[in-house]
Amino acid sequence: MIEIKNLTCNYGNNIVFNGINLSIKKGSLAGIVGPSGSGKTTLIKAILGVVRPIAGEVYVNGKIIKNNPPPDIGYIPQLETIEWNFPVTVEQVVMMGRYNKMGRLPWAGKEDRKKVQEALDRLGILEYTNHHINTLSGGEQQRVFLARALVSEPELLILDEPTSSVDLKTQHDILHFLLTLNKKGITIILITHDLNAVAAHLPWIICFNRGIIAEGMPEDVFNPEILKKTYNADVAVIRKGHLILMANATPFND
Repeated sequence: MIEIKNLTCNYGNNIVFNGINLSIKKGSLAGIVGPSGSGKTTLIKAILGVVRPIAGEVYVNGKIIKNNPPPDIGYIPQLETIEWNFPVTVEQVVMMGRYNKMGRLPWAGKEDRKKVQEALDRLGILEYTNHHINTLSGGEQQRVFLARALVSEPELLILDEPTSSVDLKTQHDILHFLLTLNKKGITIILITHDLNAVAAHLPWIICFNRGIIAEGMPEDVFNPEILKKTYNADVAVIRKGHLILMANATPFND
C-alpha cells in the first residue's frame, strides 16, 4: 500500500529526517510512536502529499505522491488543529468526505446523503446530524471525523492522534472500531503517543525519531533498549502474559 524510498524532508534549513525507507503492506494496521519533534507528523504529511520532500519518493497503491493525495486516502487530523468556531454542522463536515465522489455536480445527491447518514448511524452520532460541530464532546468530534473519512470509501486510512483528548472508554471504542475496519480490508496507520493503548490493540509498531528506530510486533519492539533509543529516556517495560505495560517515558504529540 505504501512504499517510501530514500525520503528526506525539511522545514526551512532544518532537516527533519533523511533517507527514510519504509514499506507498509495492504491490509496492515500499524502505529507510529515517538517523542515530540521526532518527525512523525511530517512523515504522514509526506504520504498525504501535503509536505514535499527534498529527496526521495512516496508511492501509495503504486502511484507516486506529489502535490495532492490520491482520492483513496482518508485522513483524520489532530482535533487540536481544527478551527471549531467555523459555522458548520456535523452533516456538513461528514459530507466533505464525499466531495471527490460527486463528479461534476457541485452539490450532494441522494446517494451521498445516504452514505453520510449511514456513517453517522454506524458511529452512533446520527442524532447530532444538525448540531454545530463545536457543541460536541471530544469523543463525539473524533467520531465525526471518522465518519468523514469513511464516506470517502478509502483503501488507506491515516489518523493523527485519534485517541488524544478523549476518555478511556472512548479511546477503547475508537481503537476497537479501527480494528473492525481493518478486518474489512482497510489499511490503517495511526500516530499516537499512548504506548500502552497501541501495545494492547495494534499488531505492528513503528518506533520513530527522525528515522525508523525499529518496527515489528509490540512484544518485539517494546523493550527498554529500543524505547530508550526512541525517546532518549529510560522506559520501564512490565510484561505479564500477553499484557505489556510501559511507564516513566514522557512522549508528547508532535
